[in-house]
Amino acid sequence: MKVFATRVIPAEGRILMERAGINVTEWKERRNLSPDELADQLQDYDVLYYAGGKPMPRPFLEKVTHLKLIALMSAGYDNIDVAAARELGIPVTNVPGIPSKSTADIAFLLMQAVARKAFFMHQRILQHEWGFSDPTANLGIDLEGKTLGIWGLGQIGTVLAKRSRAFDMKLIYNNRRRNMAAEKEFGARYVSFEELLEQSDVLSVHTALTAATRGVFTKDIFRKMKPGAIFINTARGAIHDETALYEAIQEGLIWGAGLDVTNPEPMSPDSPLLRLPTVAILPHIGSATSGTRNAMASLAAENVIAAIQGTPLPNLIQE
Repeated sequence: MKVFATRVIPAEGRILMERAGINVTEWKERRNLSPDELADQLQDYDVLYYAGGKPMPRPFLEKVTHLKLIALMSAGYDNIDVAAARELGIPVTNVPGIPSKSTADIAFLLMQAVARKAFFMHQRILQHEWGFSDPTANLGIDLEGKTLGIWGLGQIGTVLAKRSRAFDMKLIYNNRRRNMAAEKEFGARYVSFEELLEQSDVLSVHTALTAATRGVFTKDIFRKMKPGAIFINTARGAIHDETALYEAIQEGLIWGAGLDVTNPEPMSPDSPLLRLPTVAILPHIGSATSGTRNAMASLAAENVIAAIQGTPLPNLIQE
């Protein structure tokens, strides 16, 4: 059985498949294959191990109906038309839960970096602007005792809630359903989306990208937030409007923003957001630790092995 991987796979995942007698080919060029190029590559393969690349819409899937599996090395699956894959008889698996801790840690890092203008102040050192101490210049804001609002209190949001205990932050959240465990453990308080906007000192987004969440954070929405609020997005960039976010910060509608995902992605180095003192942006590295990436690669490999051996898929996407 042959597997085509869209990236070089973290070692633990590759070793698992090789031990199972699976022939793995890794795409090693530093460019994304187009859907047509990928479809051509896959004609002689049984499984696609998707570790990054272009989206996979229906026209692509219609060209690869021979595949026994598309194994995503990610928890999110908005990059593939799952409904079309199901209709065409191509199983799709993901790696849910594994990136939760590392992604929550990035959200926690961004929250602190924005509050203290950390990225901006680092740039001042590189620009030789460190030398004169002004006790009134470039002041940050304190997070201790502030209200952390979480939109999507699932696995990642729950880890962030735990991290926020270090600052004795009050916790409010909005979810599709109540998270009674978080309410009991953290004293989290369920609020409406409108109340989340109005009450959060830090609003951190951890919801999936769906038709309902795409483009939600417009300028009108930012206008409903506190002038001193911090917006954090480590979920998907398409949930916020980047021009609106820039204008909201520039006009003082909110304090700043921390992003690990951007809209568009990758972000242009000319984006004006990158020049704002109260903005911290990372290049989508939420899961980028050796432990997390190897665990993700291994679970994706287990899905591949199950497909080839004809056993139940551990993480079949059902919706």
